[in-house]
Amino acid sequence: MIVRRMGPMSLAKLSATLYGLIGLLIGGVISLVSMVGGAMAGNEAGPMGMLFGVAAVILLPIFYGCIGFVTSLIGAGLYNLVAGWVGGIELEVE
Repeated sequence: MIVRRMGPMSLAKLSATLYGLIGLLIGGVISLVSMVGGAMAGNEAGPMGMLFGVAAVILLPIFYGCIGFVTSLIGAGLYNLVAGWVGGIELEVE
């Protein structure tokens, strides 16, 4: 089986979802670190640490998803162009 063409929108939607999930995971880690840092700092950084943690959980998945969508869309277009020249990727499936 030879992959000669990829659907750019199909790949971009899949990548956006995967990158969004990765962003959610990373946002959760950043949120946890900011909560621990805020607790260690005492009352001095309390509200800002919490705000930063919430923003990380909300904004990072959106940012990662958008970046994944755009880069995969461009990558699939470039793959289709180059695969037309050299013949694509050969896959062996059982």
